[in-house]
Amino acid sequence: MTKIAVVYHSGYGHTAAQAKAVAAGAEKVAGVEVSLLTTDEAQQQWELLEAADAIIFGSPTYMGSASAQFKGFMDASSKVWFTQGWKDKVAAGFTTSGSQSGDKLNTLMQLSVFAAQHGMIWVGLGLMPGNNSSTGSVNDLNRLGSFLGAMAQANSDQGADVAPIPSDLLTAEHLGERVANVTRQLRG
Repeated sequence: MTKIAVVYHSGYGHTAAQAKAVAAGAEKVAGVEVSLLTTDEAQQQWELLEAADAIIFGSPTYMGSASAQFKGFMDASSKVWFTQGWKDKVAAGFTTSGSQSGDKLNTLMQLSVFAAQHGMIWVGLGLMPGNNSSTGSVNDLNRLGSFLGAMAQANSDQGADVAPIPSDLLTAEHLGERVANVTRQLRG
């Protein structure tokens, strides 16, 4: 059984919706078991993360970087870092913000550097950009044009019941499925 953990913080529910989509994508792959953990839950279950073959990190983008709560999880992982407990595990990331850009790339870069510090193997989105031609639309996968991980945009005046939009959640689902497939190949 391939074990994947999705660790996320969500302030208003939008990143939680994205995390659930990532988990659903990973669960599409046969022989994969997914654990969905908030950063608070993850800090109580380090052994579950130690047993995971892959960890997918998710945070909202606040003020151009990961949320303080996610950063707290990152800082708390220093004991794991010291023993290189996550070395050679697969890693990936996702983020959401209220703005189209919202400096989400900076958050994904922060998450990928965090994974690199742990000696993890980063998996990008693996999709061409959508919505970047006269025939494109907001319904395209990867409509925000990310390569490093899954990005979503959620209008700040809408709840998680309607935002992020379906194409952003399908992009997150794609990321989860891709990580599951890559992890199975590497562990095979």
